[in-house]
Amino acid sequence: MGTFKIKGGNELKGEITPQGAKNEALQVICAVLLTDEKVVINNIPDIRDVNKLIELLKGIGVKVEKLDKHKYSFIADEINLDYLNSDDFYKKATGLRGSIMILGPLVTRFGKGVIPQPGGDKIGRRRLDTHFLGLKKLGADFIYDETDELYKVSAKKLKGSYMLLDEASVTGTANILMAATLAEGETTIFNAACEPYIVQLSKMLVRMGADISGIGSNRLVVKGVKKLKGTEHTMLADMIEVGSFIGMAAMTASELIIKNVKLDDLGIIPDVFEKLGIKVYQNGDDILVPKYEHYEIKTFIDGSIMNISDAPWPGFTPDLISIVLVVATQAKGSVLIHQKMFESRLFFVDKLIDMGARIILCDPHRATVIGLDRNPPLKGIKMTSPDIRAGVALLIAALSAKGTSYIDNIEQIDRGYQNIDERLKALGADIERI
Repeated sequence: MGTFKIKGGNELKGEITPQGAKNEALQVICAVLLTDEKVVINNIPDIRDVNKLIELLKGIGVKVEKLDKHKYSFIADEINLDYLNSDDFYKKATGLRGSIMILGPLVTRFGKGVIPQPGGDKIGRRRLDTHFLGLKKLGADFIYDETDELYKVSAKKLKGSYMLLDEASVTGTANILMAATLAEGETTIFNAACEPYIVQLSKMLVRMGADISGIGSNRLVVKGVKKLKGTEHTMLADMIEVGSFIGMAAMTASELIIKNVKLDDLGIIPDVFEKLGIKVYQNGDDILVPKYEHYEIKTFIDGSIMNISDAPWPGFTPDLISIVLVVATQAKGSVLIHQKMFESRLFFVDKLIDMGARIILCDPHRATVIGLDRNPPLKGIKMTSPDIRAGVALLIAALSAKGTSYIDNIEQIDRGYQNIDERLKALGADIERI
């Protein structure tokens, strides 16, 4: 188990380039299973979860070639379905939540798919019903083996259908969308997720020959085709990493330039940071985060306490709730943070309280943060990263704190942020990987 040693209080300076979007990568890499032709993907992040998925596809028989540091080619022309019954597949698939998205491509192209209970962050209940209900609507048979915790899906041929998703699940929408591309007839997916990741996946599938309309909305209509072809795809910058860097700049009272990012691609993320008193600016092709010695949380028009909550896109992404919470600890003013989707995601606040933050955990979903206006600053402590986003929130807290902090279980952070320690060192951070 690795540990970060961080000496806080350093002002950061310079430029940082965000990685390719993790959540997009997990979807578009699974989509290569839909064709026997070559698919080239650019801007793939070098992070644990993505690398695990690539290794999983290699086991299934996908020919993978690394063309440069962040560019890969994939050819899925000789798939070994017997591998799905192996212990190696079981081990790799259980260590990665994104593995669930191989099911749609496998069942629509090959007629069957198997997946064990996938892993991922322990942030509360993360049910998979949407995936399987959608595939059943397309005509697939579904069996859950409780003994081995295996999900088995099969179909002679999927057929288009109308469906209203019970939740706007991003991965569920992706799985069903990929399955529908090769199904017979027309599929309508209502209450579909419309995050940029789904838009990117949809555009990639269209270039492969899929017939999809309604892209960017919550109603997708897919007319099945007989075959998909190869393509080349370039991934967006990771908006969660961009949001993390905005928060990091504010917490450390640093001016930073975030390279090759458009504010228009971030939805309401900049607006939420502005509610905390942090305004960012477009600077050509980059984003400028000015130096904030102090920043003040706004109130509602009637003077009542600000409330920040997550919601499906175009609402505020739940992956940045941990970041805005930690940033609020050093602001002036108070805010209620409401994490609606996952009931265990706020349990890391006890570490922030130990660092000197004033936070009242109202219940598993809500926390009231009373900003200290850096008086006094947080103090360094020893802590453990519980999941990807909370781990980075604690890292940001440590960078701003007085004294030295130690963060254990940094493999969680490595799952979503590539070479984060080296990139922060280049900005002036005092961080060491032990």
